[in-house]
Amino acid sequence: MEPPLCRADFPVTERWAYLNHAGVAPLPSPAVEAMAGCARRAAAGGSLAVEGHSQRAEEVRLAASGLLGAPAVDVAFVKNTTEGLGFVANGLTWQPGDRVVVPDLEFPSTLYPWLALRDRGVVVDLVPTEGPGRCLPTEAFATVMADGPAPKVVATSWVQFGRGWRTDLAALASVCHDAGALLCADVIQGLGVVPAELAAWGVDFAMADAHKWLLGPEGVGVLYVAGRCLDLLRPLEPGWNSVAHRQQWDNRDLVWDAGARRLEGGSHNHAGIHAMGASLDLLGAAGVDAVWRHVDQLCDRACRGLAEVGATVLSDRSTSGRSGVVTFAVEGHDPVAVHGRLLDEGIVVSPRGGGLRISPHGYNTSEEIDALVAVVGQLCGAGATGTAR
Repeated sequence: MEPPLCRADFPVTERWAYLNHAGVAPLPSPAVEAMAGCARRAAAGGSLAVEGHSQRAEEVRLAASGLLGAPAVDVAFVKNTTEGLGFVANGLTWQPGDRVVVPDLEFPSTLYPWLALRDRGVVVDLVPTEGPGRCLPTEAFATVMADGPAPKVVATSWVQFGRGWRTDLAALASVCHDAGALLCADVIQGLGVVPAELAAWGVDFAMADAHKWLLGPEGVGVLYVAGRCLDLLRPLEPGWNSVAHRQQWDNRDLVWDAGARRLEGGSHNHAGIHAMGASLDLLGAAGVDAVWRHVDQLCDRACRGLAEVGATVLSDRSTSGRSGVVTFAVEGHDPVAVHGRLLDEGIVVSPRGGGLRISPHGYNTSEEIDALVAVVGQLCGAGATGTAR
């Protein structure tokens, strides 16, 4: 099973079997060089480098829009997912009694912006996750949505961080719009590994930063605002880059940019954008469809092997809910201790979701999965012979 991404581009492979892309991804060499190149040009040219940096930023915006499945005009650069969520939660107009519906085991950054609105009288209702896989079928959202006034916003992760359940965003968007609600999706745990068509699916807002499946650095990300929703958001950080006549320094008229760029405010993090762009180029050349097929096969291999050696797979791997995240437990062993043992063997995972979370990417190999299974097999008392087939 040949990886679609070139392993030589990932220096991390020289030491580690790195299976933690749902945490923080290791930077590929082209991203490192792009960041350094941006800094070198800034050092050599100062303001003379800005125009070239800005041109590259627009190329990266276009590449990001392709991964999102959305028009480039609807994409803004943000610092991170949290900032994107804040721009939505605090940019909308709220009235006392407005409702927000959010899953009960969300990542904190996908929950806190909505809880923080309670002092404005906003009601936040939680969708209970179901079963050991912590599943969130569309019907679970619909049940909570129907139990009270129509919500203003339904907010969810596309892929849940703990055990990897992937929500059907197209189905959920349909339910939301039928109820008059907006759908806000944190897509950080899917974007870059699972093909996305956010505009076609009807998602209203979505955000992700680069440091997970997009294989980019921390401190830069993207925010998608469907064009029909742009005027619903009050720009929270207005600046020279927010207006249609940017760089006309003596024009003081506040005329918003026609697209999502109005939310960007000031100068870009060019080094971060350039690095993210290099990583997006790698993903684009490989094709996210091919990356997803590879990662899905690695996850299936891991699930089979882990079950054979006596571990318990906690993630739901049904067709509709599977993602690039698999969480498993080793009976009688603390997840933190197992994490440490795996590190000793050169394997990087995360203790998450009540177990151990693995999240391979497009450069990982079946041999790395088998190495993981072998170590877990030793812990389970199955010896080192239990490997996936």
